[in-house]
Amino acid sequence: MSPADNLLALDEIKEVLGVKGRSWTECNMAVHTALLGDWMVDLSPKVTNLLNAGLDVLVYSGDKDFICNWRGGEKWSNEVDWEGHADYAKTEYVDWNVSGKAAGQLKSHKNLKFLRVYDAGHMVPMNQPEAALQMLNEFTQNGILDEKKPEFMN
Repeated sequence: MSPADNLLALDEIKEVLGVKGRSWTECNMAVHTALLGDWMVDLSPKVTNLLNAGLDVLVYSGDKDFICNWRGGEKWSNEVDWEGHADYAKTEYVDWNVSGKAAGQLKSHKNLKFLRVYDAGHMVPMNQPEAALQMLNEFTQNGILDEKKPEFMN
């Protein structure tokens, strides 16, 4: 079992996540099979709706991901149709640091953020757990993944 499997098997973690009484499976084949029909469905209009409603959207990819490569994520995030589309497409990347070291590149305009995470594959949290935790904390708690460049990114 992986460290993630061990962590998510703990009763106190399940309680915090609100999934008490359930078991964790890293890749549930029933869920995988049920979602097979979505592989070729264009969901970008749903992202458009989220963005135009003012909700924050974070798209992230590991730069070593062969399943969902970061260039593909970059391309669709540049092309998603929303009110800030034109300005987002022109926005440049800024370095994104974790513990004082370059951990990726961030492109952010208004409420759309795209983060390329260095040295990570398809499962960013497994390959770069410290970076993944910082990414999620910044996105959900601190609002740091935005157009302002925080101190730790300098």
